[in-house]
Amino acid sequence: MTAHKATRAGRRRRGGPAHALAGGRKGRLWGGVAAIAVLGAAGFAAVGWTSPGGGTDHAESAPGAPPARVGSPSPTPSPSSTPSSRHRPSASPSPEKIPATGPGTFTTASGTSAQVGTGKVLRYRVEVEEGLDLSAAAAAKEVERILADRRGWTADGHSAFQRVAGGTTDFVVKIATPGTVDKICGEYGLDTEGEVNCSVAHNVVVNLKRWLLATPVYAKDVTAYHALIINHEVGHFLGHGHAGCPGPGKPAPAMMQQIKGMHGCVPNVWPYDEQGRYITGPAVP
Repeated sequence: MTAHKATRAGRRRRGGPAHALAGGRKGRLWGGVAAIAVLGAAGFAAVGWTSPGGGTDHAESAPGAPPARVGSPSPTPSPSSTPSSRHRPSASPSPEKIPATGPGTFTTASGTSAQVGTGKVLRYRVEVEEGLDLSAAAAAKEVERILADRRGWTADGHSAFQRVAGGTTDFVVKIATPGTVDKICGEYGLDTEGEVNCSVAHNVVVNLKRWLLATPVYAKDVTAYHALIINHEVGHFLGHGHAGCPGPGKPAPAMMQQIKGMHGCVPNVWPYDEQGRYITGPAVP
């Protein structure tokens, strides 16, 4: 579901690929974008938000680099869903209103988050390309929630995360226009075609188009798709490779390229289930 290429050097990478997800004109986004950061109008039973404490909540390779993979969008059946009891965002922007490219400079979210998880703490920054009507603070808050969720990577028992605004970092989450994503990922030999995300070196590069529009399966719960983007790309950073659908009617692994089709699986954006069991399937390239 993403384009993959270079990997982060260091002990936490286990040789997993780096990678890209799937989707304009210059300028600022219209004012409704900020609402995208809240929970979609319909929340899937399989992907609903849970806070770390419990209840429902907001929500080909370059030289010297491991193999990369590129994905492209494909229509998939709509999942069953249940209404959200909390936030209802305004309609998603049309693709024509999403800037095709930007300045390539970024605003870093200020402040420091609490540490979540146990084990070696991975420090990360959240950055949003300048010129977008998308708050770095709001984006950072959402990434924090995703990485803190008990169904996320902290469930492996040895991954801990803390968002910072400066100093040494292990990785950076960048939300950028399609053109800027293509430029960053292209430096590592990846062709993201203005559609997908990528994970290269210590950067998780999120395509604004996917952040705002998701994919057909998640079109009514864009916030859930944010979790899939972050969990999938950070999963590669941690060394996890792609997985296929384990069987009809079973939850799709977060490491599955769901943008290429669900193959009988049901939507799911989390690497672990509520009982702390890792959701995976057969290994795929």
